Amino acid sequence: MMESIREIYKIGSGPSSSHTMGPKKAAELFIKRQPDAASYKVTLYGSLAATGKGHLTDYAIEQVFEKKQLPLSVEWKPDEFLPRHSNALTFYSFDADNKETDRWTAYSVGGGTIIDDFTQDETKTVYELTTLDEILKWCDTNGKHLWEYVEDVEGPEIWTYLEKVWKVMKSAIKKGLDEEGVLPGALKLPRKAASYYTKAKNFSGRMERRSMIFAYALAVSEQNAAGGTIVTAPTCGASGVLPAVLKFVESYYETSDKKILRALATAGLIGNLVKYNASISGAEVGCQGEVGTACAMASAAATQLFGGTIYQIEYSAEMGLEHHLGLTCDPIAGLVQIPCIERNAFAAARALNHNTYVLLSDGRHRITFDEVVKAMKQTGHDLPNIYKETSTGGLAVFHQARNMMD
Repeated sequence: MMESIREIYKIGSGPSSSHTMGPKKAAELFIKRQPDAASYKVTLYGSLAATGKGHLTDYAIEQVFEKKQLPLSVEWKPDEFLPRHSNALTFYSFDADNKETDRWTAYSVGGGTIIDDFTQDETKTVYELTTLDEILKWCDTNGKHLWEYVEDVEGPEIWTYLEKVWKVMKSAIKKGLDEEGVLPGALKLPRKAASYYTKAKNFSGRMERRSMIFAYALAVSEQNAAGGTIVTAPTCGASGVLPAVLKFVESYYETSDKKILRALATAGLIGNLVKYNASISGAEVGCQGEVGTACAMASAAATQLFGGTIYQIEYSAEMGLEHHLGLTCDPIAGLVQIPCIERNAFAAARALNHNTYVLLSDGRHRITFDEVVKAMKQTGHDLPNIYKETSTGGLAVFHQARNMMD
């Protein structure tokens, strides 16, 4: 069974759901478990250690312990990968004689979710149907839409939560469009959202709209990179895609908040299915699991907002993920900036293209969404670790080599 879509839409601070939000939560849990220890240690493994400095992993954990005025040492093991997940961390507690009193290994599996060796899910599971094919059959049998299935499972209270999610998404866009200057980190990357937004308003027609979708996505992604408040959709690194598409449709097509919330419900269901049947963690399957899933979510949401059938929505989501298969996660300097920010902008534009393409069709196609999810999982399994959020391959290595030459 799958968890609530609340686990897809988590409100928190960037720059990384798996490298900052997750480890921070794990630290809080361990302190509750051992509140009276004399000292503590945490060991970071694999991807979590390889790009932890750029993602502020140590800072996020240390802040939790400093708030409680508890001593902590941090150990980094980037070349050691634990079997269950690439994002692993082990906490240790010690008494006054420095004798170990407890140890706990946790895994940050994406979207800020934490599990351990004894749990599969972080929260209570609520969805009995775990494939889109099963859900489509339910919708067809009951004459209902995908968002109605979400309401049927989660109850009417889900709308209150999604109202809060949409409010935070819009706030992130607004703040991101107002901010200028340089993003934190060694890359000294200038923000672009504000200038793109200004230029977009001076254009008209197709050029204006395409520029605006870029500006919206950049605004959220830059807020995330700066440690601002965003909504995981499904992760921090891919948080700009869905809000950009929803804001675009709201702005240009006078769409009501009620319809936006229904689109959020459908998009959350799509993200949930990928998380349950494959992964949304860049450290486990590469960026196809983050930006690819975000594009699938946004594609589904857009198609629903433009009146697509449940089968056209499935087709749109399928293309959103299919067209990102094999996408590596190779962030330069371990920061959620290059190529992450631009990928959000182009994935948002792709989602709108998928919507147009699908609405021209009757919804029939050969490869199902569920099959693409399986293919993505297998592709992620086959990708070497250097392409899964370790910054030891791809763009990260070539950029590093160039800097050494300079």
